[in-house]
Amino acid sequence: MRRNRPEKRITPPDTLHNSVQLQLFINAVMRNGKKSSAARLVYDALDLAAERSKKAPMEVFDQAIKNVSPVMEVKPRRVGGATYQVPMEVPTFRRFALATRWLLAAARSRSGRNFSEKLAAELMDAVNNTGSAIRKREETHKMAEANRAFSHYRV
Repeated sequence: MRRNRPEKRITPPDTLHNSVQLQLFINAVMRNGKKSSAARLVYDALDLAAERSKKAPMEVFDQAIKNVSPVMEVKPRRVGGATYQVPMEVPTFRRFALATRWLLAAARSRSGRNFSEKLAAELMDAVNNTGSAIRKREETHKMAEANRAFSHYRV
């Protein structure tokens, strides 16, 4: 086990919208170190989504992340031989990480022409509270709600 936690690295904001969250999202999209390709895909997707919704690109992105972010999740906790799924509140950084992961997984699994169109469609679905990423968040919340009886076993 570790003696101490490594310090969090500071991520510089992206160049176009000056947003740290968007830069983290671009880093999550990136494959094989191709950051410029990832940035182009994300910016194209944001422009498409903004065009369809007639809102600002960052407004669409922030709303999609906010709608997909889970508030509660379950964590396994062993108590005397039995493992209980204990509902826990999700920390802010993990909320963003889960929302990003779910949005990208849903976009990649969509059928469509190119990734930026698939991502734009998934962002639009997230803004409208529909789509696979929102379904994933709802499943997580249902699990936490179903296991509310074990909430006294806080980790």
